[in-house]
Amino acid sequence: MENRFKESLLNKNEFTITWEIVPGRGAREKSQEEVIEAAEAAAKSGKIHALTLTDNPGGNPAILADYLATEVLAKGIEPLVHFTCKDRNRNQIESQLYALDRAGVRNLLIMTGDYTVTGYSGRPKPVYDLDPIHVLDLISKMNQGLEYPGMKGKTIKHQPSDFFAGAVVSPFKATEAEQMVQYYKLKKKVKAGAQFIITQLGYDARKFHEVLQFIRQQGWDIPVIGNIYILPLGTAKAMNKNRIPGCVVTDKLVAQLEQEAQAPDKGYQARLDRAAKMYAFMKGMGFDGVHIGGHGVKFEDVEYIIEKGEEFSKNWLDYIHEFDFPIPGGFYYYEKDPKTGLNTPNPVDRKNRPLDAPVEFAYRLSTFTHRLMLEPGTPLWGPMRAIAKMVDGTSLERPYHAFEHLMKVCLYDCHDCGDCALVDVAYVCPMSQCPKYQRNGACGGSYMGWCEVYPNKKKCAWVRAYARLKRYGKEHELEERIVPPPNHDFQQTSSWLNYYLGRDHSASRFGIERYEKKKK
Repeated sequence: MENRFKESLLNKNEFTITWEIVPGRGAREKSQEEVIEAAEAAAKSGKIHALTLTDNPGGNPAILADYLATEVLAKGIEPLVHFTCKDRNRNQIESQLYALDRAGVRNLLIMTGDYTVTGYSGRPKPVYDLDPIHVLDLISKMNQGLEYPGMKGKTIKHQPSDFFAGAVVSPFKATEAEQMVQYYKLKKKVKAGAQFIITQLGYDARKFHEVLQFIRQQGWDIPVIGNIYILPLGTAKAMNKNRIPGCVVTDKLVAQLEQEAQAPDKGYQARLDRAAKMYAFMKGMGFDGVHIGGHGVKFEDVEYIIEKGEEFSKNWLDYIHEFDFPIPGGFYYYEKDPKTGLNTPNPVDRKNRPLDAPVEFAYRLSTFTHRLMLEPGTPLWGPMRAIAKMVDGTSLERPYHAFEHLMKVCLYDCHDCGDCALVDVAYVCPMSQCPKYQRNGACGGSYMGWCEVYPNKKKCAWVRAYARLKRYGKEHELEERIVPPPNHDFQQTSSWLNYYLGRDHSASRFGIERYEKKKK
């Protein structure tokens, strides 16, 4: 079957347009009926290549986007389903992908997902068993024909799926550490199989140019879609206060919206024209398409943005100055081009910039310990491995584990996962220091270096890791390896034994030979 969204996005001569709809909470409420009405209007027009369906945005419950996607598909337009990791373990994710494949829903936007906020009888427990890199890797394997061991040692291989999966990146970060870990994680997403990229929403033209230029300089032949959000004053104020994670609206932009709201139409026309100008400069910069969204947006609004955006695109550089909304003191990856107001091709010199987080004593102690005994070839590696072999499977294992856990609780607030990723994240534990358990990079929700879930209380774990590594010129280590998800077989077991005996995920990285556990 034809996948119009995929074919348009891969066609260099076509500009792809998606329209985002929020399905909302309920099954037969107004918001669900509006999705179907939008699908019918978009299908008849032929101007929209995919209807995007969100997945519990803001951490609030809503109807499953997957099911509505089948109804959208029946109306004659491709759905683009937001597929997040927050509510499902790896079994459920795989099951859901099978269902989507069978239903013919092929276009997926893979995201971490907003931290859960509301639900039945209180705040729900988030899952985050896999991160977007893991899901993209799973989808890549499914597209090739997923293989797994069956009975009697036989390998089972499934028929290949036909997913077209993309990922998200935010260029709208205030600090160097926040921005660099976004780009490092983007590299992992592409390596894991992301087939297109959509930006987070923002209103700084220079930042849109930055992310596009960064992607092109990597040599990736991958489509990039810019995010256009039709921004009313109320939503702008919420984003400005960081009440909607990852969405950046500066004080300067809020002031402009307040002025526009004095018009008889409460700023409605100004909002549409701003979106049309964003359409124009994105097309002019070389984006492969746009993603149009906004609460209560009608098809007539989307049509206007497309038509007016095409008209404006002939002189797109004339509108760049209208999107000068930088975060005060914010970091840019490239040097500014004073002629265009955008960027030169030259990255800024990051070497002497101040760190965005302190380098604590625990990190210095951890690196000293690592050099002493935590890698093959270090002075105490042999004795430590010998002790592990001696303790493994004996009555000494319990006190050995208890001592290890006590030490790691004091230093890292260890949650005893048994498949330790400390060495992968500059000795910042992603299982205790990141509420979303991200082992491959920061989510998009951090703000001014602070964690999405604990703003102004807890620095993002990945900001801390970047600062630690940059202090010693090793920050690029954060982009080098895809760290697998934790193996829950190891929960509440000794990670030292699992590490020294070659059982955890680090064995392949360091070439540690596996030692089989003794029978008790």
